[in-house]
Parts: sequence; C-alpha cells; structure tokens
Amino acid sequence: MAGPIRRIIRRTRPRSIGLRRRILVIITLGSIALSVFVATTTFGLTRSNLVTERDEAAISTSRRNALSVERDLGQTLPPEPTAARASLERIGVQRYMLWYRETQYGRPPYTRDNLPPELFDQVVTGSGEPARQIVRVDDELNIVVGWSVPEVGAYFEFFPLDDVESNLANLRVALLLAALITTGLGVLVGIFAARRAVKPLGTAAQAASAIAGGRLDTRLENNEDPDLRVLTESFNDMAEALEQRVERDARFASDVSHELRSPLMTLAASVEVMEARRNDLPERAQAALDLLSSDVVRFQGLVEDLLEISRFDAGAIRLNMDELLAAEFVRQAVAVSSVPSTPVHVTERAELALIRGDKRRLARVIANLIDNARAYGGGEPEITIEVINPPNEPISHITIAVEDRGVGVAPEERSLIFERFARGGGAGRRTGSEGAGLGLSLVDEHVRMHGGRVWVEDRLDGDPGARFVIELMAMELED
Repeated sequence: MAGPIRRIIRRTRPRSIGLRRRILVIITLGSIALSVFVATTTFGLTRSNLVTERDEAAISTSRRNALSVERDLGQTLPPEPTAARASLERIGVQRYMLWYRETQYGRPPYTRDNLPPELFDQVVTGSGEPARQIVRVDDELNIVVGWSVPEVGAYFEFFPLDDVESNLANLRVALLLAALITTGLGVLVGIFAARRAVKPLGTAAQAASAIAGGRLDTRLENNEDPDLRVLTESFNDMAEALEQRVERDARFASDVSHELRSPLMTLAASVEVMEARRNDLPERAQAALDLLSSDVVRFQGLVEDLLEISRFDAGAIRLNMDELLAAEFVRQAVAVSSVPSTPVHVTERAELALIRGDKRRLARVIANLIDNARAYGGGEPEITIEVINPPNEPISHITIAVEDRGVGVAPEERSLIFERFARGGGAGRRTGSEGAGLGLSLVDEHVRMHGGRVWVEDRLDGDPGARFVIELMAMELED
C-alpha cells in the first residue's frame, strides 16, 4: 500500500524549475513589485498634491467670496441677502449656499441637505475658522468650504473635483502602461541576465560531457569573475586529477598486459608441446592438460581485451574505415566466429545497405556478441539485420540484432552489463566461468567509435531471452 501512495505523491509533486527559469521568475517578480510600488507611490503623491492644491485654491476663493458676502450684507440696513446673491452670481459663483437668519439661500442641489451635519454645525457655531470636507453631490465629488459670517450666518461654497478625477484617471492609465512596459523590460532583462548567469554552468556541463565522452584533456577557460573563478579552478583541478588517475590506471593495465604476454606465450608454447605428446600422457594428465589448455586460451583472450581497453583509454585507437556491404560482412564475421552456424536473417532492403567501418573491429563486435550468447544464452543465437527507415525514405540507419534464448537481462542491469568487469545478477544473471566482463564493454566502445549505439532488450517474439541490438549509420548501395 505504501508503494502506490509514494508513486502518487511523486507524480503529484510539482516539478522543480530550472535555474534559468528561477532567475527569470525572480527578476520578473521584482520588476512587477517595483513597477507596482513606483506606480502606487506616484499616484498617491500626485493625488495628494492635486487635492491639496485644489483645497488651498478653494479656501482662498471661498474666503474672498465670503468677505464679499459679508460686505454686501453690511451695506444694506436691514441686511438683505438679495444684494449678496446678485454679487456672487455676477462674478460667476453658482455653487454656494448662504445661511441667513435660519434660512438657506442657494440653487439646488447645493442645499443644507447635502452638507454633512457636523460641518454645518462647526461653521455656524464656529469661531471664524473655515471648515472643509469632501462630499458627493449628485454623484459628483466636491470640496465644500464653509465660512462663518458674523452676526448673519454662514457661507458655504462647493468646488467640483471632476477635473482632478479626470487628471487622476489619465494618470492611472499612464502609470498602468508604464508598469506594463517596465514589466516587459524586466522580463527582457531577466532573460538576458538568466542566460548570462547560466552560461558558465552550460560551459561547465559541456566540458563535463566532453570528459565523460573520453576527452580527458578538456578544461574550462580561466574566468576573471572572482565567484566563477572558484568553480573554474575546482573543475579544472578535478579534471586534472581524473585524467592523471585514468592515465595511471591505463598505464597499469597496459604494463600488466604486456608483462603477461611473454610468460603467457611461453606457457602456450609449452601447452602445444604437451598437446603434441598427448597420447603419451596418462588419462588424468590428459584431463589436466585439457583444463590447462582451455585456461590458457581464456587467459590469452583476457590479456588481449586488457590491451584493447588500455588502447581505448590512451586514445591510441585508429579506425581503418572501409565501405562494407552490411549483410555480407556480418555473414563473413559469423563464419569465423565461435558459432559459424549462427543463422543470419536479412531483410530485402538490408541486403542493399552499406556501412562505413573498421572491418576488424566490427567483426570483433559480432564475435563478442555471439560468444556472449553462446556462453550465457542457452543455445545457438540468431542474427537479424534490418533497415529502420520507412520504405519511402532513403537508408540512413540499420540494426544488427543478436538474439539468444537464455534467461534474459533484468531491466535494471541493461546498462550495467556494458561496463567493464561488470556481471549481471538476480533474474538477469548472465555469468559464467568463461568471461571476465570485458566483452560487452569492448562492444560498446567499438560501436560508439563508429558513431552508433548498442543496447539490450527482451526478445520481440515474447520468448525468454535477450536481444542485443547494434544501430549503425548506413547508406543505400547504388545501382
């Protein structure tokens, strides 16, 4: 029960985004936050300044008009509001309300009903200081300023804020566009910065890939950036240590192989002498001679494999490339292998496929796969050669598959068995006393040097067994 739950959690867990995207997201969010902050601050300060200016202008204008009302009322005995109203309208004041002897004078909707009660009471009962407040009259914002007129009443004047609202609306649109442009520029800067920031990592990844591909002399260029210099120096030190270790191991394998060849040749010559006098030996000695002979042959193969591996590590392999008719070449390689009776099945198109390769090394590849199938595959293998391109396309790749009828190779071991000295285990065990774990490693090395790849899979017919597949570049034989 715990297994399915863990799988469900892994599937539903959000995937982590890459470093480049994280940098882009951070810079984009930063630009958005900065744009919002600048736009909000600018809008708030501008609105405050506009309202303050309108408020100061309203106070100044209303004070002047309130003094005019007070003067006009003082010129008539008894005071009459008619002269004051006529004076206000003459100078163009329309939005006012005059409170005179408990009676209001003004044009609707600028009446006491639209005045906040606290503002009205503060002005009427005030000490001469103005009172002001922003009110909404018929869905229109106004600054209303009230002045107390001694011994008469109060004067209220309304100043519309529609022009302020219009200016703020235009400013809001301008700030929104500016924020969008700033965010867009932030995204472009983020893309550029992310690429520049990740570029050294990409260079390091390419260098690491080159080292993994066998180019152990690959190094990173020195960088003047103090932060990246640490990465560059550490990487180069690691690559240098790795190269020295691989070279040391390669020299060791090569030296050991060369040192073993002389005594091994002497031992093989001695075995041949004993084989020539086999009939003179007792039966037990003949059995021992057979064991010795088979072990000498196996030992010779191991030494040759070690020498070949050391040549790969030293970069001393040179391919003698020839054009080979794939089907005919495989048949010839099978004829000189340990199982010359191995059936070879070739499709009609594959008969016309040409490959470029080193004949000796590709023949070694076929021989190693046949030996592997013979030793661990439970019977004689079968070889199938096919063109993988569709019929309407020219030939560009072919596959050479060697199938056996053994127990197969477990999925978790299918990449392991191509490593040096590696042997299978568990359900896919393909071990025995005949091999040292270098045959498939040499197959992988040779195929990769020819620009191809090799893998192992189950048989296509569903029967037990393994199917080793080599994919090589090819071309069609011209008429």
